[in-house]
Amino acid sequence: MHEMTAESGNMPIFATMKAIIVYSGGMDSTTLLYQYRDSIGMAVTFTYGARQDEAQLACARENCRILGIRHLVIPLEFMGRYFKSSMFEGGEAIPHGAYDEENMKSTVVPFRNGIMLSIAVGLAESNGFDSVLIANHAGDHAIYPDCRPGFVQAMDAAAQAGTYEGVRIVSPYCDMTKREIALLGKELGVPFEKTYSCYEGRPAHCGCCGTCHERKEALAGFDPTLYEA
Repeated sequence: MHEMTAESGNMPIFATMKAIIVYSGGMDSTTLLYQYRDSIGMAVTFTYGARQDEAQLACARENCRILGIRHLVIPLEFMGRYFKSSMFEGGEAIPHGAYDEENMKSTVVPFRNGIMLSIAVGLAESNGFDSVLIANHAGDHAIYPDCRPGFVQAMDAAAQAGTYEGVRIVSPYCDMTKREIALLGKELGVPFEKTYSCYEGRPAHCGCCGTCHERKEALAGFDPTLYEA
């Protein structure tokens, strides 16, 4: 069913796969979209009440249009109503400064990736796909529990056990830094100006929040982003 060629942090990478990608419209998942465009049959974007939903969704739609990839949008507004995170409209202020655990912990959306991956696995089996791609990376591990290798491996095992066809969860960037992903995207010709990262959700990136700092560092030397500061 799959032909395995390599692994990244115990995350399988397959030479042949027919995949769904969990696609936010940010720079990491857009790089993944462009890298595996020939294997991706559908991109799914989840809106869940985050401040950046609208801006990221616009980027996701545009990149899927450019690549001719079917794009599905699924609303998960219950998360914004019932979960606690500064990512949501009406939540506490988005932290500015360093992208590290102490500063960014308030932006955790509890079990967000678990919920999204579960839905994506169901979509995969319903549409004849054998894999789900996700763009979590090493820089997120200290902050977000549902981006860590052990979590993705556990979800992969659950997906295989819980589907007739043994759907896999594939995380090619699990051991890569955001800078390494950015450099890969540059090689692939990813239009980073058509990606969005800012947790403030403003028309232009604020340039001050933790994720804007992370974006600036990753894209240093070839950053097309318009920042307010």
